[in-house]
Order: sequence, then C-alpha cells, then structure tokens
Amino acid sequence: MMPLAMMRDGEVGRVVAVYGGRGLMRRLAELGFTRGERVKVLRSGPGPVLVLVKGSRVALGHGVAMKILVSGDRE
Repeated sequence: MMPLAMMRDGEVGRVVAVYGGRGLMRRLAELGFTRGERVKVLRSGPGPVLVLVKGSRVALGHGVAMKILVSGDRE
C-alpha cells in the first residue's frame, strides 16, 4: 500500500482507504474514490496529480492525494 501521490505515471491501483475529515472524505467519495475503485495515474510530478477514476479525469492536490491509500493492481 502507498499514497496515491507516490504512484508514477501510468500506474494503476485500487483504493484501499481514504483519510481525512468528513467533508473531504465525502467529496472524494462523490468524485469516485471509494474502497475497491480502480484508479490510474495519468500525470504525477510537480503540481496536481491527474488521475482517471470511474471514466473521469480528476486533478488532486498533492496533500489530498497523500490521504488516499492505494494498492497495486494489474491492468
């Protein structure tokens, strides 16, 4: 397991847990970051982390991406 922010471009994982306050957790769930959901990192580096989740591209700040734990997944 690792934070979403630590994944490299092109890597795929599954959401294991989301940490944060109620508001943040609810907002991330609305965006599709729920337990077991598949996510693919499109771009990681300086600036926001761009991920593909449930068919939508979502840009997350580095701090928020650190609160989403993912496990490795094969494509």
